[in-house]
Amino acid sequence: MTRIFDALARALRDLFSLRVLWVAVWPMLVAMLLWLALGVAFWRTFSGWLEYGLDRIGIQVWLAELEPAWIANGIQALLHLMLFVPLVMLTALVLTALFAMPTLVRVVAERDYPQLKRENGGGFIGSVWNAAIAIAVFAALWLLTLPLWLIGAGVLIPFVAAAYLNQRLFRYDAIAEHAAPAEMAALFERERGGWWGLGLLTGLIQFVPVLNLLGPVLAALAFIHYGLARLNRQRTFNDPKQTAA
Repeated sequence: MTRIFDALARALRDLFSLRVLWVAVWPMLVAMLLWLALGVAFWRTFSGWLEYGLDRIGIQVWLAELEPAWIANGIQALLHLMLFVPLVMLTALVLTALFAMPTLVRVVAERDYPQLKRENGGGFIGSVWNAAIAIAVFAALWLLTLPLWLIGAGVLIPFVAAAYLNQRLFRYDAIAEHAAPAEMAALFERERGGWWGLGLLTGLIQFVPVLNLLGPVLAALAFIHYGLARLNRQRTFNDPKQTAA
C-alpha cells in the first residue's frame, strides 16, 4: 500500500504544475460539451429509453400517477443527470488515456525517471484496443450485475466497476512508451494487486464532487508514477545497467 499512496502523493504534486493544468481541463471540458450537445439533440430519444427502462421495472406508472407533477418531473430530471455524469466521466477517462497520456508520461518521466530507457512496447493501436476492451467489460459488468441492485448489493457495483476501468484503462498507457512487450506482460501479472488497489483509490475520487473534475488526470498521473517506478525496480533487479538510457 505504501507504493500506491506514494504514487498518489506524487500525482497530486504534479497535478497543479502549469504543464499539467491544461491537460487536466480539456478532456473533461470536451466530454461535457459532447454529451451536452448529444443530450440536447437527442433529448426525446434518451427520454424514451429512460421511460422504457422505468416501465420495465414498474416505476414509470408510479411516476405518471405522482402528484404534484413537478415532483415526477424532478425525479426524471435527476435520473437524466445520474446518467449524464457517468457518461461524461467515462468519456473524459477514455480521452485522457488515448490522447493526454503521452504528455503526462513525458512530464513524469523527465522529472522523476530521466534515466529510464524507452523500449516502446506499446502504441496508439494497442491503446485503442485496450480502451475498447476496458469499456466493453465495464459496460458488461454494469448490465450483468443489475439484478444485484434489487437485493441491495448493487451499492458495490460502481466502486468495483470504477476500479476495473481505471486499472485496465491506464496501466497499459502508463508504461507502453518505456517498457518492452515482455516487461509489460510481466508487470501486468506481477503487480496485479497494486494496479487494482490504485484503480480502487482513484475510482473513489471520481465519486467526490468537484475533486472528480480532476479525477481522470489524477488517475493517469498516479498510474504513470506507479508503473514507471515498478518498471525501474524490475529492471534494476534484473540488470542494473538496463536503467541507463
